Amino acid sequence: MQYTPHHYQEIATEMIVNHPYCALLLDMGLGKTVSTLTAIDLLLDRIEIARVLIVAPKRVAEHTWPDEIRKWDHLQHLRCSVAVGTAAERREALARDADIYVINRENVPWLVEEIGRKPWPFDMVVLDELSSFKSAKAQRFRALRRVRGGMDRVVGLTGTPAPNGLLDLWPQMYLIDQGARLGRTVTGYRERYFTPDKRNRMQIWTWKPKSGAEAEIYAAISDIALSMKAKDLLDLPERTDMDVPVALSAPARQAYDRLEMELVLQLPEGTVQASQAATLLNKLLQMAGGSAYGEDGVVVPVHSAKLDALEDLVEQANGRPVLVYYGYRHERDRIMERIPQAEDLDPDRWCAGEQSVALAHPASCGHGLNLQTGGSIMVWYTLPWSLELYEQANARLYRQGQTEPVRIYRLIASGTVDEQVNAALQRKSIGQDALLEALKAKVRRKDHD
Repeated sequence: MQYTPHHYQEIATEMIVNHPYCALLLDMGLGKTVSTLTAIDLLLDRIEIARVLIVAPKRVAEHTWPDEIRKWDHLQHLRCSVAVGTAAERREALARDADIYVINRENVPWLVEEIGRKPWPFDMVVLDELSSFKSAKAQRFRALRRVRGGMDRVVGLTGTPAPNGLLDLWPQMYLIDQGARLGRTVTGYRERYFTPDKRNRMQIWTWKPKSGAEAEIYAAISDIALSMKAKDLLDLPERTDMDVPVALSAPARQAYDRLEMELVLQLPEGTVQASQAATLLNKLLQMAGGSAYGEDGVVVPVHSAKLDALEDLVEQANGRPVLVYYGYRHERDRIMERIPQAEDLDPDRWCAGEQSVALAHPASCGHGLNLQTGGSIMVWYTLPWSLELYEQANARLYRQGQTEPVRIYRLIASGTVDEQVNAALQRKSIGQDALLEALKAKVRRKDHD
């Protein structure tokens, strides 16, 4: 296929070519993959680089990057080797003579150990979904930090740079510029720009930006960070997000309240650890959905209120395809029992219009799937805490190529943790939008012809 870049794609490509290290904060659907590959092709042609490493989510590493190379006429000469699978398969892939090597992010620590004390062999590194490196404590971040000095060029790609707030930015930007703009340590970054928020004596739970800190952070990284929003550049159809309140019956309400109280009482006095809080919230999310795993692993039904609401939405769709995101395996099983036509998502069959109700876990299809041709109705049976997961999953339908108005329904069990998750997602989104707006490229909207 012949590639005719849009104006914003040309800007993205130029950003990569002209900046040895940069972050492209591009909304889903803006063609970041082909823009990046075009820049790589130009740099290879100029002999400014010779070997490129792309780090991506597993599905994206296996399919998206090699598929894009095969798709576009101007890229088909590029030699791409995908290093996934067993250690032996990865070694074989890395030993091939290629221009581009693609590896999944989980194997980054293995790759760094494999290379060992030898010189870093890749003069350009592309971090697809840069926000995967938002934790300074994660092994993948620590591994790349060790070898960052051996990289001549680094490009970070993400649409969700600060899914949990601006503290997420430091590890990502460190991998871009080695701390030149936001400091060489996360402690220094935190002390400079943040102040303790929630705490218990000496234990600080959360941090909040100091007055004026957000603007300072945006200004500090603005020369190497480029932001573009799909709504500003694409002629996307209307999108409507709707909360569907789900009322619990009196017995279900009593069961939920009892479990909430029992779990809270089980927590030790003093500081609540993240793992303990996560366990509590997961149990409550399951209860809000209508069932929960018991101590012996048996699924215990609590209510069917969400199933009733989902069934109503499917009926209201009048035969139009509905994509349903669930949070737990037992939710999937109960949906299939209630709605006979419901089945696991098959991307090819969905896009061919052969699935009327498709079920998927957001973690399994958050990256690398284009589902916009199969339908325009989405239902969140259970919301995730992760803004990145939420937005990536929504972007499977709401992206370039979608021709129908998109409707996204969120089933919210009233008076439950569902409301907290929904509110948290909205708060995170507001903060992230501020970041992206502050760094937005001055891109003039053009017709897409």
